[in-house]
Amino acid sequence: MIYMFFADGFEETEAIASWDVLKRAGIEIKTVGLSDTVTGAHGMKIIPEITVNEATTENLKGIILPGGMPGTTNLENNEKVQEMIDYCYKNKLLLAAICAAPSVFGKKGLLKGKEAICFPGFEEFLEGAEISANKTAVSGNVITSKAMGSAIDFGLAIVEYFMGKEKSEEIKNSIFY
Repeated sequence: MIYMFFADGFEETEAIASWDVLKRAGIEIKTVGLSDTVTGAHGMKIIPEITVNEATTENLKGIILPGGMPGTTNLENNEKVQEMIDYCYKNKLLLAAICAAPSVFGKKGLLKGKEAICFPGFEEFLEGAEISANKTAVSGNVITSKAMGSAIDFGLAIVEYFMGKEKSEEIKNSIFY
């Protein structure tokens, strides 16, 4: 199970596009909200499958943090999200974040020695990371991506991480990307 966390102010396209790519690949992903209904940065409302208080580490394979503001800050300030990040880091599970959200990992020192990318202007928060020139960076169990425009690449990188390049290419071709 992969959890994608949603907080008020999330960037809609980053979340929905990458979620969709994973679903097409058959990856088990669950939306987790900091509240029962979450409003995106541009007003889109979603009803997550579970709330953060219902999230457990049972069968957890990783987490995804969409960017957006103040969504990123809201995720960063949530104790349960922080616990899940720590659990994934300790157990070498997927840590994926896009746009401003890689800063949450960076501020915790989890990107030291890893290649990472984020929304321009947030690089200072990627403490110890080698800033990638690519739109999406894969460094071991950490996948980061630049912004809304790289959301499909981000999703495809996660598919490749779990299911291999062939499956990622299959999904890429099926959406005429």
